[in-house]
Amino acid sequence: MSKHEHDILYVSAAAYDSVDDAVADYEALEQLYREIRTSHDFDASVIAKDENGKVHIVKKHEQPTRHGAAVGLGWGLAVGVVAALFPPVGIGLVGAAAGGTALGAVVGHASDRMKRSDVKELGETLDEGQAGVIVVYETNLADQIVANIKAANRIVSKATDMAADQLAIDIRNAEQNR
Repeated sequence: MSKHEHDILYVSAAAYDSVDDAVADYEALEQLYREIRTSHDFDASVIAKDENGKVHIVKKHEQPTRHGAAVGLGWGLAVGVVAALFPPVGIGLVGAAAGGTALGAVVGHASDRMKRSDVKELGETLDEGQAGVIVVYETNLADQIVANIKAANRIVSKATDMAADQLAIDIRNAEQNR
């Protein structure tokens, strides 16, 4: 069965010199989503490096409507991508909140449905800045997403096989099998 264009989710990673620039673009993306609301598949996160180069999540937005089992966990596809790109972030999330099994399902879902070369390129892009934005969105938002990322030094966008509905199933299965 082939995927329909509206079923394809994209991941964009943008690198910034400052957290303020990343947050400004993140807020523009969030505003765009609130205005358009043509899709429930929208997640975004801002990350930043501390003085030791450790990556932290600064802000995050998950659209919980279709995430089912992910509701209340405080993270979704974008955070799953961050944790897949930067495993220590995932370890920190497990320590910060209950749901380590669910986080494993989110990270597994994100990494299993992206090409290794795409994961590598997304990670390299984010490594180039002091801060970054990761956004997961449907095809119908692609042009607007890219147009609203204005302060980034570099941006990379990749198609994936991720789906919020499947993520909810993966989380439920992981929780039941622990």
